[in-house]
Amino acid sequence: MFVFICFVWGTTWLAMKIGISTVSPGVFAGLRWAVAGAVLLILRHLQCRRIMPPPRLVPRLLLVSVLMITLNQVIQLYALKLVSAGLAAVISSALTPIALLAFSVATGQERFNPRQAGAILVGIGGVLVLFGPKALAGTLDGWEVAGAAGITTGCLCYCCGSVMTRPIMRTLEPVHLAGITGLTGGLILLAAALAVEPGASESIRFHWGWPAFLAWLYLLIPGALLSTTMYFLLVRDWGPSRPGAYAFISPVIAVAIGCVFFDEKLDWGDAAGMLLMLAGAGMALHRIPASARPRRDSRVKYERLRAKRLVSAGPYPK
Repeated sequence: MFVFICFVWGTTWLAMKIGISTVSPGVFAGLRWAVAGAVLLILRHLQCRRIMPPPRLVPRLLLVSVLMITLNQVIQLYALKLVSAGLAAVISSALTPIALLAFSVATGQERFNPRQAGAILVGIGGVLVLFGPKALAGTLDGWEVAGAAGITTGCLCYCCGSVMTRPIMRTLEPVHLAGITGLTGGLILLAAALAVEPGASESIRFHWGWPAFLAWLYLLIPGALLSTTMYFLLVRDWGPSRPGAYAFISPVIAVAIGCVFFDEKLDWGDAAGMLLMLAGAGMALHRIPASARPRRDSRVKYERLRAKRLVSAGPYPK
């Protein structure tokens, strides 16, 4: 399952680039997420499980859906028209764990520590290496910078919404939450696209051509439904940090496929900047092994057992 996730999430950027070359981005993404959310909720209904959320959660769910799906998708898809799929994958994968940490600290869900500061500094260093030499030489492409800024903005919207979902998951199961946010955000994005996006009314007629339609199906079935379910299973069986290692593998796959099949260029400076950004992501994802953590919980348990006279009297064994 882990290998499947790494490959699929490493190639979704390429599928997006194929799709938006002929289909308006709002319609392309809105239909995908609305259908994916509807499928998840229908499966829950067939299992006789709850569909509607508690009314008190509706405002937060609406905000989360707009951040994670509507804004994230439309900003990133338009930005993808300006940058390569490989660069978009690296920026998104490297920034996501760092931004999640930053928003978690800002909302009081985690404490700030030197490792997190180092991760942010390394990530910033990667951005400077990636774009700094071109800026100093006066050859920096302004459209490429705008595209990278769009990918970053969309990623920040997604991460902010993700942190806001943590209190919701005390009430809703993750798959239930994914179904609601996907359907809600997708419908809002689709409605907005039909109202204001150029070419949306033509795109909704599904005159896409086979490449775009196959790319949409790839994003829907392996990219959204299968990979998301597998990711939840890995989080359940491995814990939250180990599945996050996909952030180091998926961008490599995206860059390699982009260079081989789409003639995307990559020089040594770009590679160095990308590696630094991924190193920052690695520092953000790293967790102290359980064997190296203080044995406070074990000591508390020992003291309680000794108080109940279930273990022999004496100091806590070193």
